[in-house]
Amino acid sequence: MTATLHPTEATAATSATTPKLQAGVLGVTRVVVSFLFVCHGLVGLLGLFGGLDGRGGAAALGAWPGWWAAAVEVLAGALVGLGLLARPAAVLCSGAMAYAYFTVHQPDALLPIANHGEPAAMFCWVFLLYAVLGPGAFALDNLRSKRLSR
Repeated sequence: MTATLHPTEATAATSATTPKLQAGVLGVTRVVVSFLFVCHGLVGLLGLFGGLDGRGGAAALGAWPGWWAAAVEVLAGALVGLGLLARPAAVLCSGAMAYAYFTVHQPDALLPIANHGEPAAMFCWVFLLYAVLGPGAFALDNLRSKRLSR
């Protein structure tokens, strides 16, 4: 025997928890995605995790676009992960990945599966999502906005 809720009862039951749940999932996902993005940047910036060449090589200091892309990935990615200036940092991350996709990957083939641009495309769209929706829960921006509203 199953209990059935009237549509208005079901809506009332879920609408009380949905915004908190959405903010929590958005916040946790933001932290995980940003961590992965920062790790990706550390490969090019410091040669960690095997580096660019598999032997710990990093992009040359100041080299365009590799070193600058890695610096954006580490610095702006960390800001998004912390939820500090999250929206503008997410716009920067999204733009950097769009640039990477269209200048590095897309000339090799039209589709991401063929040009190995899936990570760039995915990061681009996920960071655009944070730029539009905000950082969700667990963000330092939330603490700043509470302090400013007092």
